[in-house]
Amino acid sequence: MNGNDATAFNLTQHTPKSVIKVAVLGAESTGKTTLCRDLATHFGCPWVPEYMRTYLQAKWDDEQLTCTWDDLLPIAQGQIELENKLAKQATQTQDNSHYLFCDTSLFELMVYSNWYYDDCPDALTQAALAHHYDLILLTDIDTPWVADDLRDSPHQRDEISAYFENQLNLYQKPFFRVSGDREQRVQQVREIVEKLDNY
Repeated sequence: MNGNDATAFNLTQHTPKSVIKVAVLGAESTGKTTLCRDLATHFGCPWVPEYMRTYLQAKWDDEQLTCTWDDLLPIAQGQIELENKLAKQATQTQDNSHYLFCDTSLFELMVYSNWYYDDCPDALTQAALAHHYDLILLTDIDTPWVADDLRDSPHQRDEISAYFENQLNLYQKPFFRVSGDREQRVQQVREIVEKLDNY
């Protein structure tokens, strides 16, 4: 299945040295977007939306079709282009610490590709494993599942969350699990980021 034409896609990550980049990963409907928005507000910095949702919502609205193998590399390119653009913007914030909170990463796309297809395009895997984040957060499943046009796994969040943890450990990607209500999650991350700054 690895027949995607990777030559048409540039998945190179460009992060200015002054930017502290945080990836927020996790199963669907576990508060990733809410957490990124709240953190961006708290720290006064940009955040990177999940490009896949925009891409797939448009596909659903136009064609009533869901994600296929051929969508993976276009989604990956859209995600990294958005991340690179906002990483550059993050350097223009007034604070000395330039944070960027990313609602997903190519690592998450790789994990889902392997979950659904038991395979992943080689170019996506290589990029996902090569990309660097100063901090990786894994959102817990202690939030209510909310249905929408794209979500399809209300009863598999335990399994998917465990799979995320397995993959992060497998590829030696250190991470922190974030849980609790909105305020508790922001407080947890604030404390982690402060330790990161001090380090």
